[in-house]
Amino acid sequence: MSSAPLRLAPAGACTASATIAPEQRFAAYLAHELRTPLATQRALLELALRDPDVDTDAWREIGTDVLHACRQQEQLLEACLVLARGEIEPESREPVDLAEIARAALDAHDLDDLRSVVVLEPARLTGHPGLLGRLVANLVSNAIRHNIPRGWMNVTTRTESSGAVLSVANTGSLVPPGELPRLFRPFQQLNRDPGSRGVGTGLGLGLAIVETIADAHEASITARARTGGGLDIRISFPTD
Repeated sequence: MSSAPLRLAPAGACTASATIAPEQRFAAYLAHELRTPLATQRALLELALRDPDVDTDAWREIGTDVLHACRQQEQLLEACLVLARGEIEPESREPVDLAEIARAALDAHDLDDLRSVVVLEPARLTGHPGLLGRLVANLVSNAIRHNIPRGWMNVTTRTESSGAVLSVANTGSLVPPGELPRLFRPFQQLNRDPGSRGVGTGLGLGLAIVETIADAHEASITARARTGGGLDIRISFPTD
C-alpha cells in the first residue's frame, strides 16, 4: 500500500531547482555527478601507490580504468551543461530505449544484499541519451542507498498508450506525510533510521536532478511513499 501520490507535472510546473540560481544549480549538479568517478580514480591510484611490487602491466590496467572514468566524466560534464541551459537542443535528441538504459544502470551498481525484481520491456522514446542515463542511474542509486538491509528494489520499463514508462520502487525508511515533496528539492534529505543503508551519505540532489531531467523531456513524475517504508516512483514520457 502507498500514501496519496505526489504528481510533478512536466515542463517545470513544480521544478525543484526553480529557486536556485543557474550557476549554483550547475555547480551542485556537477559536484553530485562527478564525485563517484573521481572517487573511483582516486581509489585505483591510491591502491597502486601503496603496492611496492606493482608492475608495468598493473599500471597499464589501472591506466585503462582511469581513462574509462575520465570518459565518464566527459559525458557527465556534457549532461550537466545541458541541464544548466535548461533545455535540450533538437540535435541532441535521438531514439533510445529505456529498457537498455535501465539495464546498463543496474549493471553498474552493486545490489549487495538487496533482492531485485527487474522487468524491462521495450520503452522507446526520443531524448538525450546521457541525461536519461543519469536519470535512471540516480533513481537506482537512490533506491539502493536509502534502502534497508535485506530489502528489495523493483525496476520496470514498459510502453503504455501515453508513452514510455519507467518505474522504480524500493523498501526503505518511512516517509512521513507531507515530507514527500521535500525529497525533490535540492539539498533536502529525511532523517533516516539508524539501520538505513543511506545514513550519512548523499547530498540530497539525486531526486532533484531526476525531476530536472524529466522536465527537460516533458515527462511527468508520480511518486508515492509506501506504507511500509520506501518509495514508488513512476516517470511517464510522452509519445514521440
